[in-house]
Parts: sequence; structure tokens; C-alpha cells
Amino acid sequence: MIVVLMGYMGSGKSTAGKNLATVLGYNFLDLDHHISEKENSSIQDVFKHKGEIYFRKKEALYLNDILHSQENIVLALGGGTPCYGNNLDVLLDSSMVKLFYLKLTLPMLVERLFNEKENRPLISHLKTKEELTEFIGKHLFERTQYYNQAPYIILADNKSKKAIVEEILTSLI
Repeated sequence: MIVVLMGYMGSGKSTAGKNLATVLGYNFLDLDHHISEKENSSIQDVFKHKGEIYFRKKEALYLNDILHSQENIVLALGGGTPCYGNNLDVLLDSSMVKLFYLKLTLPMLVERLFNEKENRPLISHLKTKEELTEFIGKHLFERTQYYNQAPYIILADNKSKKAIVEEILTSLI
């Protein structure tokens, strides 16, 4: 089985995913880190030197490779992964995949991301919470239609990592 976590950046996919993998005894894989390793380059450099189209093609390729690996994995997607190509359809159509959306409200995402924006190339240039709110709000508006297709939606505002993992585990039973 492959437990896939999707959601906007800062939603806790990697943190919850690592904890969930430990509890299940599965391997944990962050798709963006996997792409970086395979491409021998940071995601930021892949975008800069080869472009977004190249990145999205590689993202789809590596996602498909992972989904056909027959391993028990907890996979954290990049925030945009389900929104491009046929990635979401592939995830929804796979009998091996249990797909979860870690959903946070706009104010919660802004709170989480504002203090760590320097570590996030996509938002590092934004100076104020108002700019960040506008940026994330626009992205969420575009992406929510994809995220909401997940069979399992975890409302993650103000929930501990442990509570999120427990809710996912309950859904897997």
C-alpha cells in the first residue's frame, strides 16, 4: 500500500508522513526530495536551469515509478503535484494508493509559513503577511479543486502531529 499525503506547502505532509511511516513500519518518501536526488540538483535549480515544464515531466515520471514500486510507502507530494498533467487521475485510479488531503485554512497556512518563508523559494520574496495571504489565497483557489478530490480529507488546523496520524490510521482500517 502507498499512503499519499497531498496539500499546500506548510500543511504538514512531510512531518505527518514521517511519523505515519514510523508507526506503519513503511518507508517515507518526500517526492520533491526524491526528484532532487534523481536530478542531482535542488528543485529551485531544476526550475531555474531547466524550467517548470521539464520539472513537471520529471515529477510525473518519478511519481509513476514510485507508484509501480510495489513497496509499502508513505509519500508526501509537492504542493503542486496533483494539479499538473494526469497525476491526480493516476493517484485516484491506483488500487495501491490511499490518498489523503491535509487541509488547513488560509490563516493557519499564513501563520505556519510566514516565519519560515526564507526556506521556501516560492514565497521568500514576500515581505508582509498581507502579501503572503494574497499569494497563498490565489494558489489555494487554483488548487483546491484538485485537493478536494482526495477520498480522505483531514482537517488539520490546530491538530497535533499525533492526532493527524491517528486520524489517518483510523481511515486506513
